[in-house]
Amino acid sequence: MLERYHRELLNFLARQVNDRDTAADIAQESFVRVLSAQSSGQAVLDMRALLYRVARNLVIDQHRRNEVRRSCDLDALPEDQHPPAPRHLQPEELLASQQVIRAYLATIEALPARCREAFVLHVFDDCSHAQIAQHMGISASMVEKHIVRAMVACKLCERRLRGEGESNPGRKGLTGQQAKAPD
Repeated sequence: MLERYHRELLNFLARQVNDRDTAADIAQESFVRVLSAQSSGQAVLDMRALLYRVARNLVIDQHRRNEVRRSCDLDALPEDQHPPAPRHLQPEELLASQQVIRAYLATIEALPARCREAFVLHVFDDCSHAQIAQHMGISASMVEKHIVRAMVACKLCERRLRGEGESNPGRKGLTGQQAKAPD
C-alpha cells in the first residue's frame, strides 16, 4: 500500500499545504492511521479513498491549528508573557464566585420558612404566583409579598457584596432609582 499510493498522496498533499515537509508528515500520519484502523479489525473497503479522506481531515486540522496560531500569535510572545487562562477560570475568580454563591445561599436560608419556600418555587422551579398560592394554601397576594421580601433580601446581599452596605435603612426594598431620589 505504501509504495502504491505514497507518491500520489504526497503530491496531492504538497499542493494542498504548499510545503513538501508538512505534506510528508501528513502523508505519514495518514498511512499510520489507515494501517492502525486496518489492523484493529475494521473493514476497509477502499483503501485509497480512506487514505485520502484521512489526509484531507489532517489538512483541515492543520489549517485550523495555523489559523489559531495566527489569531493568537502566541509564538511571538515570550513564554512568561502568554495570556492567562480565561478570567472565569482564574483561582481568584472561582473563589469570588463561590463566596457570592455562599452569600446568596445564606441569605435565602435566613428567610422565614414560608417566604423561602415561595421564593424557591418562584425562582428555581419557575412556578407562577397562582401555582405557588395553590401549593402553599395561601393567597396570591401573600405569595407576592413573600417573593418581594426575598428579592429585597437578595438585593441587600448584592449591595453588601459590592461593599455598598445600607446607607439609609429606611429605604429598604426601593429600587436604585427610587433610593437616589431627592427627599
